[in-house]
Amino acid sequence: MKEKIQRFMMGRYGSDTLNKFLFGVTLVLLITSILFDSNFLNLLALLLLVVCYVRMLSRDVQKRYNENVKFLNMKKDFFGFFRREKSYFEQRKTHHIYKCPTCKQKIRVPKGKGRICITCPSCKTEFIKNS
Repeated sequence: MKEKIQRFMMGRYGSDTLNKFLFGVTLVLLITSILFDSNFLNLLALLLLVVCYVRMLSRDVQKRYNENVKFLNMKKDFFGFFRREKSYFEQRKTHHIYKCPTCKQKIRVPKGKGRICITCPSCKTEFIKNS
């Protein structure tokens, strides 16, 4: 039986990160539909489950791969925002973060230095700020 399944899956895409995410959303929708007794959520969960299986059994590997890459990029951007904000929050006790008035690049300056002249490393614009 295992060999038959392996032969059937040959040349098909299989599972990836996007499929795992869609399956997780499907499970959440099913649990929510049980709690709220919603036929709409059941239908939506069924639709997502069908999409998962269609992606998994697809023979268009390149298209599925591109979909997964787009999902991973969106995931990286989403979590990258929170990592940056966490980093800024951790640095707020020791540093100020200013934006260059010309090119809007963020520049990190140590606190407690008084009035200082800051030179932007990318556009070489000088501006004065309190540290």
